[in-house]
Parts: sequence; structure tokens; C-alpha cells
Amino acid sequence: MADPQGAGFLIAKGLMHDAPPALAPGTPGTVGWHELYATDWKTAFAFYEQIFGWTKADAIDMGPMGTYQLFSTGRDAVGGMMNKPAEIPVPFWGYYFNVATLDAAIDRAVSRGAKVLSGPMQVPGGQWIANCMDPQSAAFAMVAPTR
Repeated sequence: MADPQGAGFLIAKGLMHDAPPALAPGTPGTVGWHELYATDWKTAFAFYEQIFGWTKADAIDMGPMGTYQLFSTGRDAVGGMMNKPAEIPVPFWGYYFNVATLDAAIDRAVSRGAKVLSGPMQVPGGQWIANCMDPQSAAFAMVAPTR
């Protein structure tokens, strides 16, 4: 599916009646953060709020880049959304994969043909992130508690 601004997303229902136990937050290899680059984050948030019941969490003023609006699907924030910079051609969802330590994960990715697009950088809350591109030009990001 795509939201009204064109950012693609999937809706899935599990095939099992009993779901496996939830993994602990931060488990390496799982998605640790969801990020929407929107044409208009306020309109996008209203869509997701209506469809999925998401709620606003903190908002971070990023100066000239605008507002980074955190959202929750329960108690804790699980992602953020912002207006996309002009150099990003279309709205999209980005996902940050949990890794144990960022520098080691970057080294592994680069040794296998990935390119680092930005980072490593520390973000509010103390975690470290890097945005990358795999050898097939697919974007991905990593998040870790330490470098």
C-alpha cells in the first residue's frame, strides 16, 4: 500500500495462532526505529493516526530542517517523521536495524560492498546511527547503543 503522499508500507497478519515471544527491545537484527520522510509530516501523521491509532510523542525542533515528530504505537516512541529534504525525491519509510556496536557493523557492511551515506552520528537519547546503501543501491540504516 501507499499513504496519500506516496510512501509505501505493508500490512501483514501472521499465519500462526500463537505468536512467538516478543524479542527484547534493541535485539540485534531487528528493526529498532521507523522513520518517515514525508512531503507534509502533519498530514501524514493524521493519516497514520486515523488508520492505526498512533499517538504523538515528543517533537524535536531541528532548526532549519523543521520538526521531527516522534510517534508511539503503545507506551514508548517507536519512530519519527519529518518533512523530507529537497534532495530526497519522494516520500519513503526508512528502517534502522539494531546492531550491537555501530563501528563494527559499519566495518562489516563496508567490507561487503555497502557505502556509508551519513554517520556515524549520535542522536537524541544517546544512540548512534549510520545511513547506508547496500551494493544494489537499497538504502538502510543501523542504530546501536554504542559506537
